[in-house]
Parts: sequence; C-alpha cells; structure tokens
Amino acid sequence: MAKANEGSRALALVGMPGAGKTVCAEHLRARGYYTLRFGAVVVDEVRARGLEVNPGNERIAREELRARHGMAAMAVVSLPALKDALTRHQSIIIDGLYSFSEYKLLLAELGAPLLLVAVAAPRKLRYQRLSARPERPLTAREAYERDIQEIEALEKGGPIAMADHTLINDGAQAALLRQLEALLESLGFKP
Repeated sequence: MAKANEGSRALALVGMPGAGKTVCAEHLRARGYYTLRFGAVVVDEVRARGLEVNPGNERIAREELRARHGMAAMAVVSLPALKDALTRHQSIIIDGLYSFSEYKLLLAELGAPLLLVAVAAPRKLRYQRLSARPERPLTAREAYERDIQEIEALEKGGPIAMADHTLINDGAQAALLRQLEALLESLGFKP
C-alpha cells in the first residue's frame, strides 16, 4: 500500500450520540473532504446479515465486531480505506471514533498525524436531537441506554477526554459549523 502524502493528516470527530459529529462530518464532506464514518461499519454489518437497522441489532453487531477484532474493531476494519485516502487527500475526516483502543491503533498505524475534535452538547439536548432525527431515531430511554453502553463497554470517554479541541453544540447548527470552520482555518486544514 502506498504511503500517506507528506503533510497529510487526519481529524477524528468524537463525542456522545446526538452531539453533532455527523452534522460536522456531512458539512465537511460537502466541502470536499474525504470522510469515513466508523458507525457505518456497524450499519453495514447489520445490513449484510439481512437484519433491520435498529439499536438492538446495531448493538449485537457492534459487540460481535469487537469480539472478533478487539476494542479497536472499527479502526481495524477501516484502516485500509483510511490509509488509501491519505495517499490521495491532504486531510481526511473520521466521523465517530469510539474507543480509546481505536485511538491508540490509529496513532500507531495510520501513518499520519491524528487530531481529535470533540463535539459536546448537554445530554437533554442530545436526547431531543436523537428522538427527532429521521434516520435511526432513539427514545430518551434508548439514548440513555446507548450512552451507558458506549461509556462502559466501548471506552468512549477516552477519546473525548484526549480531544485536542472541543466544539460546544448547544445552539443552532450554523453556530456549530462556524466554530468548526474557524478551527479548520486556524489549523490550516484543507480538503
């Protein structure tokens, strides 16, 4: 496999469900950045099994992927695509790095600098957003259970705690995206 372009780097968006990671990633994709969503690995696995995409089936697939590949499963599965993207793009975006093991694997194996950007929002607001989203909506109870499962079983707190920068998403999407754009400009990130 070819090596990453000199100067290439990766930015991983981290945060709890409903914080706004995917809003940021979709904005960056529309601006021409290569983006890879770690959560898509789970959804693809559920669909490959011919199952309905819902929180229960996603949890089963996520846990089985981690049993097979370890706590760094999403990074293990995604690493070839990420390395390839770094040969073609100056900057790549990872939407939803979950576990501390994934973070450590990417630091060791990606072959390019990795910057963590946490997207944070109050829990009540996150739950409201999750219940209103058109794809895979969650009830407040399901959102709470997912939070607990991701914190306890998926090591999700580690990457959030290690974030190089934090964007606060407690208002309009436009305000979040302004913060993101200002951060990328200050860091010199380009698609």
